[in-house]
Amino acid sequence: MSTPLKVVFAGTPDFAARHLQGLIDSPHQIVAVMSQPDRPAGRGKRLQPPPVKAVALEAELPVWQPASLKNADGEATLAQYDADILVVVAYGLILPTAILKIPRLGCLNVHASLLPRWRGAAPVQRAIEAGDTETGVSIMAMEPGLDTGPVLLTRTLPISSDHTSGALLDDLAQLGVTAMIESLEDIDTLLANAAPQDDSEATYAHKISKQEGALDWSAAADALVRRVRAFHPAPGCYTHLGGDRLKVLSAHAVSKPHEGRSGEIIAADERGIRVGCGEGQLVITEAQLPGAKAQSVATLLRGHQARFQPGQRLGDARLG
Repeated sequence: MSTPLKVVFAGTPDFAARHLQGLIDSPHQIVAVMSQPDRPAGRGKRLQPPPVKAVALEAELPVWQPASLKNADGEATLAQYDADILVVVAYGLILPTAILKIPRLGCLNVHASLLPRWRGAAPVQRAIEAGDTETGVSIMAMEPGLDTGPVLLTRTLPISSDHTSGALLDDLAQLGVTAMIESLEDIDTLLANAAPQDDSEATYAHKISKQEGALDWSAAADALVRRVRAFHPAPGCYTHLGGDRLKVLSAHAVSKPHEGRSGEIIAADERGIRVGCGEGQLVITEAQLPGAKAQSVATLLRGHQARFQPGQRLGDARLG
């Protein structure tokens, strides 16, 4: 074990909070925690602290929540902590070049993909959506480009056929904490031997919009299942049942062809709501109607069997 480092930690969501807790439990000294500002949340739209801030306050660590780092005040604030290194995990704000140069050892990022694959905002969701069979975490020395810095180490994790993005993020958080601590313990050697990324192999994990959750029944059933898994728990996938939005929480595909229209209900029973797709069939096994709780299809049909009759078409609210 090398000499414990003075660390500033920057992160915002649950995934980052898991890493902060790992640092708190390590021998390293956390001199400050950076997180995005509190945001309105819930039905009352009250300001809520991000998960990283909550963990930091519980540990009685100083918290800094700048709205931007593109000013001299941000540089001065970071410099006053005299940190050896800045560890960044899902922070959500771009770090200017001037900020990256302040810590003695630079800035380290824990990224939830096997770089250079899936640079960007939503690497876990895009990996599942694309049908990748493995992912992992990369520990990267940060530079001004978007996730382009040299990689110190990677750790790989298989993606199972039932991984949702939520479940995969949980698994990657555990992997990432271990990799982060391992990197800090041998930081000088790893920085000296960090491997440049091959930009020609890069793919980009663009931020997900809520509109992407709308299921396009002309697509293949396999692709729709991957999207349902990738967008669970957020932003979620949905379709329309008459004038109502039906959230699709869990589903699987069958390759059996059908003679109906895309989006047409072929059968609905306790085993699932079977819907025709552009290729194959999607079997919905868990769903949610407006104003109701998420339910298994077996439970849902007990109260709404008439709404899911074969021949009914899901999709655009105008379809019948």
